[in-house]
Amino acid sequence: MKKLIYSLILIFTLGISANTVSAAENNKAKTEMTAEQKVQVERITNRVQEIRNMDKSDLSRAEKKELRKELRELKSQARALGAGGVYLSVGAIIIIILLLILIL
Repeated sequence: MKKLIYSLILIFTLGISANTVSAAENNKAKTEMTAEQKVQVERITNRVQEIRNMDKSDLSRAEKKELRKELRELKSQARALGAGGVYLSVGAIIIIILLLILIL
């Protein structure tokens, strides 16, 4: 009985992951960043690091608010340039959860 359940779970997860992979390949547009965009992203990351390394304890409330506003603006600029993060699909999350359940 246990083998049957494990095999059904395996078939189910493989079926979901195959559909997710094929859907991801079709919608994925590979766009390389130009040199100008790379410089812009580098400038944004340097500014964010400067803000993180600042001593914010002596700043007034308005200055802290301005820094937060600037960080939000830099984040939106980075997203517009295509410096996104890593995304997990629903199928991948289900597979990870099932693997954790089986292991533990």
